Amino acid sequence: MDKVNRLIKDIQSNMEKVIVGKQEAIQLILVALLGQGHVLIEDVPGVGKTTMVSALAKSLNLSFKRIQFTPDVLPSDITGFSMYNFNKGKMEFHPGLIMSQIILADEINRTSPKTQSSLLEVMEENQVTVDGITYPVPQPFMVLATQNPVEYIGTYPLPEAQLDRFFLKVSIGYPDKKDEMTILSRFQADNPLQSLEPVANAEDIKEVQRLVRQVKVANPIQEYIAQITGRTRDHKDLALGASPRGSIFLMRAAQAYAVLQGRDYVIPDDVQKMAIPVLSHRLILKPEARLKEMTAERVIKSILNTIFVPVMQE
Repeated sequence: MDKVNRLIKDIQSNMEKVIVGKQEAIQLILVALLGQGHVLIEDVPGVGKTTMVSALAKSLNLSFKRIQFTPDVLPSDITGFSMYNFNKGKMEFHPGLIMSQIILADEINRTSPKTQSSLLEVMEENQVTVDGITYPVPQPFMVLATQNPVEYIGTYPLPEAQLDRFFLKVSIGYPDKKDEMTILSRFQADNPLQSLEPVANAEDIKEVQRLVRQVKVANPIQEYIAQITGRTRDHKDLALGASPRGSIFLMRAAQAYAVLQGRDYVIPDDVQKMAIPVLSHRLILKPEARLKEMTAERVIKSILNTIFVPVMQE
């Protein structure tokens, strides 16, 4: 566990050379990486969404591709396509943009629903199927999608099935004055991202991902998770609650967060810490709840306040 802790701290410190004052956002992205999940980054332009993803890929020495989603992007651009090679006399597969380890799906809600749906299989099963043939994506594999919460003109809201594929949702937010001055100082002469060196590799990450799956989740913790997601399904302010996939992801996120804290077992605090990032984007509010200015985050907090917290004994 000491080796894992050093590795995680090295990755965090390396990313913080570029991303200033956003330790919590970095930590959540690492939780998703270790939990083998995908991230939806929702925030205004210019706060460092693309830079953060690039810093992650360079820190891990993983292959990285950015897909700029626009209305004219086709599903075959993402998954790839087959073309007949007259010289060889057979069909050949031409890989799409998704065939990389770290994928930045930039402004994912600006492309058509048909193109958005091309990501469903690869995000769930780590593979694409073209003309009946399945092609695995390189491992470790992670999609980090960005969307702008304020510009709705020319956008296609992500359907519930797509949102449910994302492990968690992250918001970066504006820096405070001190952090912004640090950013100005670092970027005055050059972009620190250009000189960022890797501190880990694919094998390191796959080893930690295997370790996360072995983190102990006691029965009372599993019951606690099931109670939280169960309450979302009959809550008076919600039209749609969390799916069983949401329960699994909440458990996996708690396991990954426990590893980040240097533990090989989950405690209730881990579940509470991960509940909003994992569940908030899966919930759909009723229209009357929106009129009351209710939010998914407030609903989750109210649920956490009404459920008995299990007492874990050493």
